[in-house]
Amino acid sequence: MIPDDQTLTEQGAPPTGSGRVLLLACGALAREVLAVKSQHGLGHMDLTCLPAILHNHPDRIPAAVETAVKEHRGNYSDIFVLYADCGTGGLLRATCDRLGVEMLDGPHCYSFFDGNVAFAARDEMAAFYLTDFLVRQFDTFVTKPLGLDRHPDLRDMYFGNYDRLIYLAQTDTPELQNTAKACADRLGLKYEYRFTGYGDLARALTSA
Repeated sequence: MIPDDQTLTEQGAPPTGSGRVLLLACGALAREVLAVKSQHGLGHMDLTCLPAILHNHPDRIPAAVETAVKEHRGNYSDIFVLYADCGTGGLLRATCDRLGVEMLDGPHCYSFFDGNVAFAARDEMAAFYLTDFLVRQFDTFVTKPLGLDRHPDLRDMYFGNYDRLIYLAQTDTPELQNTAKACADRLGLKYEYRFTGYGDLARALTSA
C-alpha cells in the first residue's frame, strides 16, 4: 500500500547516476506516477515522494523540495520536480530555477490533470475539485483539517460560495465515484464527474 501521507521512496534497482532521472513528487501523486511509469516503460526513472500533507502547508513546499534536491542530486543525471505551483505563489518555481531543476507546469494538480490549456479555458470559479487521491483521503485532507468532523456548522463558512464539486478522475473506478458523490452530498454541492486520466502529468513524464 502506498503511504499517501508519508515520504515514499520507490523500491527497485539502486541509482547508477548516469542516465537516471529522479522524480521528486508530492506524495499525492505517487499512485499516478507509478502508473504512468509502468504504462510507458520509464524504468530509468526513480520516484521519491515528499509527504502529501504539505498539500495543506504550501509555504513549506519550496524548502522541502530544496532539501530533497540537494540530498539526491549527486546520484542522478537529472531531477524532475513533480509539483506545480501548488499555492507557493511562484516561490517553488524560483527555487527550482535557482537549483537548475525542472518542474511541472501549471498552477496545481487539478489543472495539469485536466490539461493546463483546457483548465485555463474553463469558467469554474465556484467549483471545488477532488482527484483520486483526495477522494480516498477526503477526511484526512478536508474534513478533519477544516474541523468539519467536530463543527459541521462550519460547512457554510467554508463552502457557501461553491456551487459544485467536480471529481477529476484519473481512473474509472465506480467505488471512487460513489465516494466522491457522497463527499459532494456532505458538502451540499452539486456533483460533476470528469474523467481526465493522467493529463499533462503523463505528457510531462514521457517527454522528460
